[in-house]
Amino acid sequence: MKNSLSGTLAIWTFLVLLGVTMGNGAPAENKAAAVTKSWTIPRGGNALQGRVADAVPRKPRVKWDVVLDGPVIGDAAIADGTIYIGTVMGTFYAINFETGKARWKFETEDTIDAPPAVGLGRVFIGSSDCFFYCLDQKTGKELWKYEGADKFVGGGLLVRSPDNKEDWIVVNGYDGICRALRTKDGSEAWIYETAAQINGTPALVNGRTVVLGGCDALVHVVDVTNGKAVNEVQVDAEIIGTVATMGSMVYSANYGNQLVAVDIEKKKPKWIYEDKDFGFYAAPALNDELVFIGSRDKHLHAVNRESGKRAWRFKTGSRIDGGAIVFRDAVVFGSGDGRVYALKPSDGSEIWRLDLGEGIGSDLAFASGCIVVGGSDGSLFCIEGQ
Repeated sequence: MKNSLSGTLAIWTFLVLLGVTMGNGAPAENKAAAVTKSWTIPRGGNALQGRVADAVPRKPRVKWDVVLDGPVIGDAAIADGTIYIGTVMGTFYAINFETGKARWKFETEDTIDAPPAVGLGRVFIGSSDCFFYCLDQKTGKELWKYEGADKFVGGGLLVRSPDNKEDWIVVNGYDGICRALRTKDGSEAWIYETAAQINGTPALVNGRTVVLGGCDALVHVVDVTNGKAVNEVQVDAEIIGTVATMGSMVYSANYGNQLVAVDIEKKKPKWIYEDKDFGFYAAPALNDELVFIGSRDKHLHAVNRESGKRAWRFKTGSRIDGGAIVFRDAVVFGSGDGRVYALKPSDGSEIWRLDLGEGIGSDLAFASGCIVVGGSDGSLFCIEGQ
């Protein structure tokens, strides 16, 4: 059943609590900020574009690396001089951004695939043990946990309630439910049920609607104030994970080996970019002209955002399952071949590559001039320019 909050307000003024946390606190689709200071939610902002206003670090080198207790699948969060990251062993770490030394760690009972969200002095993280946890940001102490009917593999979206009296975190579950939880105690503000699993992080569009892709092969558009359906758009196959959004356009990958652009205002797909043999498992990244997505065909694909035609593709030595970051002058991503690559967005020509020595399957994170990424052998890398 889809629950709603009691009461109706004539005008909803819905404030985004966390957007892309750049120097001026601009939201995800605002490109005016000069320096990205933190990376507090998955894909760097509520629109899930994986985009920053900074120039890419040049002459990259590993500032430090530290071995964790297992491989890293989800991307990191970065806030207040600390990196927050989970492993497949179920351990969640707070790591000093400058030194790589652990500040604290917290144990869950199963794999952590999900990326964290940070805000309000708290850290929010989902686990495959079917719990969504709220931890004290400084100490790692558990403040509350919410139990779902299945695992949590997507990250959370922090928003403000429509009456501006409380904070919520919106998170998808593998039980097919998107829910808004009160950050103070984990109680439900609303729930929205779908017919199948939900893998990814929800996006916030225009401060009013939550957008998510489901394994029911639907793009769902939900009123963020009450959890009620606004509309839904059918695609050809189950949506794999996190979507990316810009305006009314939603970009998602599905198990039909497709990248699909959906216009949620017109309620129909605009175009489909397809590979007959290999799937797209990475989260899309955007700039104004292109969609960038990694594939299991070992290529990063750049697709024209308007036409859906391929602009270029770049081959690596292995599959690309992690989401890229789009800088103002480069697109950067990791590959299963153990390298991080920086390419020119306009033509895909290589700017640099950095060999880390172990496969990369997670999304990249970026803050304060450094790229942070985890590896398949359990290392966490902090990469800086020279």
